[in-house]
Amino acid sequence: MSQLRKTYPEYQIAKNRIDLDPETNVDAILLKVKEMFQSDPNVTVNDIDGVKIDFADKWVHLRKSNTEPIIRVYSEAATIQDADELGKKIMDVVYSMK
Repeated sequence: MSQLRKTYPEYQIAKNRIDLDPETNVDAILLKVKEMFQSDPNVTVNDIDGVKIDFADKWVHLRKSNTEPIIRVYSEAATIQDADELGKKIMDVVYSMK
């Protein structure tokens, strides 16, 4: 099993969150983020549970909380620095919409 595992790339995950006002329309924000990236041919966007944006070697997932006025932002990349940077770039996009 460990030999098989070695054939897969290593990824690090960063977890962040965006705090929102309770009256914020989170669905509208997620829709705008989806629309920003879905026209890029180098990116795959999935909106089954929030918005997941897959790049060639990393991804970021935005998901609203059902219990708090927040958006959870999970990102994965080869290094924790790259994962955190990706998450924060997307967070900046969301903050610019507020």
